[in-house]
Amino acid sequence: MMIRKPEIDIVNEVLEECIVAYPVSSFVISLYQQYIKRGSLSKKQLEGLHSKASKIQDISPAKLATLEALIKKMPTRFKSEAPAPTPLYEKKDETHGQMIEAILAKYPQHKRVLFFKAKYDNNETLSPQDVAELKKFEQLLKR
Repeated sequence: MMIRKPEIDIVNEVLEECIVAYPVSSFVISLYQQYIKRGSLSKKQLEGLHSKASKIQDISPAKLATLEALIKKMPTRFKSEAPAPTPLYEKKDETHGQMIEAILAKYPQHKRVLFFKAKYDNNETLSPQDVAELKKFEQLLKR
């Protein structure tokens, strides 16, 4: 039967040394409590711990180097940039409005063109298929 050696926990040791050095530091105490509950800390929290621990005179440089290696090993997360603001309403294409009005002047009850007019009046963009259909209706009207 193999006996497993307990794994060395550098983060816990550094936290305990920081608590001894800074017993009233709420930052170190909260990090220690979070580490006990979750079992890990985020990269930013480890960076804060490293900066706090590097100010202690009696701490081993090997522990600081190990903590720094753990920090470098963790992935850095970047927030993506916010997309550029777009205008709420795009400028209407006047030619489409004129085509709709011309067709409705001749056929005021044309349901498909009334639908296009409703879309046009609500500032919705007409798809290329809708525009092609309007042009087809206009060509039929000219005959």
